[in-house]
Amino acid sequence: MYLRFVKGVIDSADLPLNVSRELLQESRDVKSIRDGNARRILTLLASLANSEDSDKQEKFAQFYAEFGDVIKEGVGEDMGNQERIAKLLRYATSTQDSVTTSFEDYKARMKEGQKAIYYLTADNLAAAKNSPQLELFKKKGIEVVLMTSRVDEWAMNFLTSFDETPLQNIAKGAVDLGDLQDEAEKAEAEKAQETMKPVVDKLKAALGERAKDVKVSTRLVDSPACLVVGEGELSPQMIQMLKQMGQDVPESKPTLEVNPDHPLIKKLETSEQSDVDFDKLAQVIFDQALLADGGQLDDPAAYLKRVNELLMR
Repeated sequence: MYLRFVKGVIDSADLPLNVSRELLQESRDVKSIRDGNARRILTLLASLANSEDSDKQEKFAQFYAEFGDVIKEGVGEDMGNQERIAKLLRYATSTQDSVTTSFEDYKARMKEGQKAIYYLTADNLAAAKNSPQLELFKKKGIEVVLMTSRVDEWAMNFLTSFDETPLQNIAKGAVDLGDLQDEAEKAEAEKAQETMKPVVDKLKAALGERAKDVKVSTRLVDSPACLVVGEGELSPQMIQMLKQMGQDVPESKPTLEVNPDHPLIKKLETSEQSDVDFDKLAQVIFDQALLADGGQLDDPAAYLKRVNELLMR
């Protein structure tokens, strides 16, 4: 189905026509024809993508702009050709806005000691480039692949590595930079976990069922907070897409990560606020993290009311 943009007539040996269409599609001859043509089409596309001829490169760029999202469907539909398809995919990155970077290009630019291909999914390029999830990677000069198509989140469920290098969604689970994070940073993070424990516990109580957990973040630099989902859980973008398709979506609660160095979080730690004011500020911080992550507020009016009340104090 992912090659549905190709139409034509195939000359082949006689096929049995006195059977149902369903049986014919599953016959050995038809399967052989289908697989053979898929390989030919992907080989042709690869020759355009990898050509040094500027005209062929331009043809592939035009093709990808039109049918790139369709090709991505093949990552989950055609496991036999998954590696061929993965080599055709192109993305923008945190250092390059044009949708021209392949996984091979990214690997060639990886920093020494980097052990994963880092990527981030978002609704659009602007949201991806300004995501709080990128802050640590920008600070360290680590390039991140930016995926902004609705099909990307789904496709990455099937593509977990490229050329033996794992793909890691930086918005899921804990940030693991491996050798790119020095011991001093790790020690500082552990210290922050201890000193911020009273505030973290109070935030958990204030947010209640809205958050799965509250943690001190190691990925934030400028933002006060961000939302993180666990490995294997659905992102807000995926949940929104499934809901728009009318599908039942399992309940998923994010983890709120807070930046211990941000003035707003420090204010929570040091100020003598009433429990009511603390709870309101906790809800505002969570809502702002949700908005920054591309999510939607269940009750925008309540959010505005809390913000206005805090501004008037």
